[in-house]
Amino acid sequence: MDMNFNDLVDDCMKTIEKKMKNMKKMNIVIVGKSGVGKSTLINNIFRERLVATGTGARVTDHMVKITKPGFPLCLYDTRGFELGQDSQKEIKDELLKTIKEGSDSGDINRAIHCVLYCVSAPSHRFEPMEIEWIKTFIEGNRIYHIPVIIILTQAFDPEPDKELKKYIESMNLGVIQVVPVLAEDKTINGACIQKAYGLDTLIEIMQGALPDELKDTLMSVQQVNLTLKQKRAQAAVAAGVLAAAAAGASPIPFSDAALLVPTEVTMLASITAIFGFDISKSVITTIISSIIGTSGATFAGKILVSNLLKSIPGAGGIAGSAISGATASLLTTALGEAYIGVMTAMFKGEITAKDLETEQGKQKMSELFKRELKKK
Repeated sequence: MDMNFNDLVDDCMKTIEKKMKNMKKMNIVIVGKSGVGKSTLINNIFRERLVATGTGARVTDHMVKITKPGFPLCLYDTRGFELGQDSQKEIKDELLKTIKEGSDSGDINRAIHCVLYCVSAPSHRFEPMEIEWIKTFIEGNRIYHIPVIIILTQAFDPEPDKELKKYIESMNLGVIQVVPVLAEDKTINGACIQKAYGLDTLIEIMQGALPDELKDTLMSVQQVNLTLKQKRAQAAVAAGVLAAAAAGASPIPFSDAALLVPTEVTMLASITAIFGFDISKSVITTIISSIIGTSGATFAGKILVSNLLKSIPGAGGIAGSAISGATASLLTTALGEAYIGVMTAMFKGEITAKDLETEQGKQKMSELFKRELKKK
């Protein structure tokens, strides 16, 4: 079976685009007074600066819906919470109405999925009106079970922040958790620097609270928890390995090795979507050609697999015979883990998409794949 290399790259790009397009939209409400650091929090959690660049549309007197084309996250930002009890009641009523409308629609893309309630940690206070708001909101939310997380923002003073957290938790308000967060590094007294912390913990809590349909979305949009991205990507590799093993349950004639290609493409697309990178066609071309060792105009599926097999110590003799489920699984696992390695290096800033197109970048990816094969 012959195939065009460009067609393989196009298939991968189309699959990535389809994965991103079909990703469920996550809808988050952020509540709190002005000045508590809501914008700083949001702009540091997600890979798009929604508050700074997103398009806002007023949906109620006190809520603005902020979205960005092609980005599967919608933020409902509440306004006027600091104006007093009447304003806070209106916000609560409007929010519960919005939650009801989303729930009644039966469409997960319209439902509210999480409420982040922000409290200023430096104030060292959780005011009675805020306590009452949380209590009455939780009561109204009882039939919808939308998870509520209280975030202690600007938490740069550990001991008082721990006391405030403990105090709020003692009230048993019915929230998921109370999380101290410092979204950005803070210079204290012009000398000491308190490093940012807590955002990765917040994402871990959100992942546990959100429905399964939104876990890929959360991993795609968040930029603070690499470990969870890697775990989710490894789940995509596991799915690819199962598919490859099934294809090889009755050993595949070597000439039919191209049957594995759609499985590999789907796996690479899933990993790309989870990491949330905007990968160009030229970068995908470079990645695939570096890993499979060919970029010719046409090649047979058996050439693709043959090039992969060459990197496996002692596996060269497989060429020309049948590929078992075990061999198919090995190739798929190594390919997936190597690709996760590339995405991880990009996440850490060790390489950029532009770097991948250089000869050094190609060599790095090729070595990464060979290293994964040897590990397996």
